[in-house]
Amino acid sequence: MLPRLRGRPMAEHNPDRIVLWPGYFNAKLSRKQGRRVSKKCAVANPTLDSLALAARGVGLSKMKRDADISHPKRPSQKEGRLWLSKKDLQATLGFSTKEAAMQAIGSKWHGQQHDLKEQEAAAKKAGQKPGGRQGRTQRKTGKPKGKGKRQKKQKWKI
Repeated sequence: MLPRLRGRPMAEHNPDRIVLWPGYFNAKLSRKQGRRVSKKCAVANPTLDSLALAARGVGLSKMKRDADISHPKRPSQKEGRLWLSKKDLQATLGFSTKEAAMQAIGSKWHGQQHDLKEQEAAAKKAGQKPGGRQGRTQRKTGKPKGKGKRQKKQKWKI
């Protein structure tokens, strides 16, 4: 049977795995509130899916996602957690400590988010692309309607 903490069952301790929570990478949180990486490696709105993508981008393949699980320090937020294999960390990145893994994943994730922001800014600066035939036909051209006064019809002639 699993040990219980505050009435809830705790996860089994497995020395071959480490757990990463998206809140560890949240740039909006302070270190006291639970951020575990530097501001250079933190991201604005971390999610479990983007954390898994960043871990894959670093080269990690053995991972397990647990969605809808809240961090013990933040029980109202169901952010989820990511389990990583220490053996996979050692084989791919050359280190097996949690801190080094968080720094590597965080810097990759921050770089991805920064590149995405630059692409959005460049697209916004370039402006709208001219539409195709369908876009041109749907544009309103010519005289605007309804600007002149409407004339009343006479019912009979004098």
